[in-house]
Amino acid sequence: MAVLRQHAEDEFKEELEELQKQDKGVQPENWQLSPKAVVDYLMGTKLKNGKVISPKYIGQRRLMEIAVATLTTDRALLLYGIPGTGKSWVSEHLSAAITGNSKLLIQGTSGTGEEAIRYGWNYAKLLVDGPTEEALVVTPLMNAMQTGKIARIEELTRISADVQDNLITILSEKLLPIPELNTEVQAISGFNVIATANNRDKGVNELSSALKRRFNTVILPTPETADEEINIVKTRVEKMMMNSQLPAEKPPLKEIQRIVTIFRELRSGITADGRTKVKSPSGTLSSAEAIGVVNNGLALAAHFGDGHLSSMDIASGLIGAIVKDPIHDKEVWDEYLESIVKTRSDWKDLYRSCKEVSV
Repeated sequence: MAVLRQHAEDEFKEELEELQKQDKGVQPENWQLSPKAVVDYLMGTKLKNGKVISPKYIGQRRLMEIAVATLTTDRALLLYGIPGTGKSWVSEHLSAAITGNSKLLIQGTSGTGEEAIRYGWNYAKLLVDGPTEEALVVTPLMNAMQTGKIARIEELTRISADVQDNLITILSEKLLPIPELNTEVQAISGFNVIATANNRDKGVNELSSALKRRFNTVILPTPETADEEINIVKTRVEKMMMNSQLPAEKPPLKEIQRIVTIFRELRSGITADGRTKVKSPSGTLSSAEAIGVVNNGLALAAHFGDGHLSSMDIASGLIGAIVKDPIHDKEVWDEYLESIVKTRSDWKDLYRSCKEVSV
């Protein structure tokens, strides 16, 4: 039975195996690739035998080098940035390339308790036999410590501060005390933690200074240029189309360019030519949202149209991504639609479609 989304180590198994064959670099203990080969996997490269490694991250190579170098030390890695900049994507692929296992994941929420970080108990066994090793429920973090793997913690700042601080001893001493059993788990070589966080969500819990010192922070920025962002959207959309087997044609480059241009202008507060200032909506309008708009339009085109992505197919998704606040954001969008979109001669079809959907 086909899964909706494969883990990175399964989806890119052939690439990882090919890199392992060609890798001549020094591999840290319990790593399956050298640091340079890990970066090549992330950024994409062409191997000596002609095999092509597809890019997983489109951006500055130096950022990936810093991230990988951090994981060779005793410092944990914090990927920081606004939503939609690829933090989770990079985290998953780092884990897949380094250890071959990206599944040791803790999803941070406001309800995440310390038992999700440290360990839990099988209460049926606990009531019968008391605290024993058999009653212990191993968390992904404990598993990573025991096997020399990388644990991933998503949305670290969504977790309450008192639960976050459970990481201090683990990251500084590389051990996890289990006082109920009068024992501890010591991390073996290769263990580390990759956490992601953003500062735009409501209910963000700042990291304590003690915990911050245990992390090396790498900030993932929004794409520097429009061409870079267009390439990101195009690559991800085509990959998703292949995975979902949508009966639609590949999206015309023109439509992706228009969506990315709109998002970049609204995000920066100025038009691409630098001549006109525009108001910005409350949402982040990242590459992830642009990918969502294209995917939504392709689904409409495939199932309710002729399979060809049109301006009408993208209009509703575009408005849904931009207008999060029905009052403020709608005013921003309406003003942008009339003052910018309407005035561009080659955007007349998009203007009409957006007006029709807005009515």
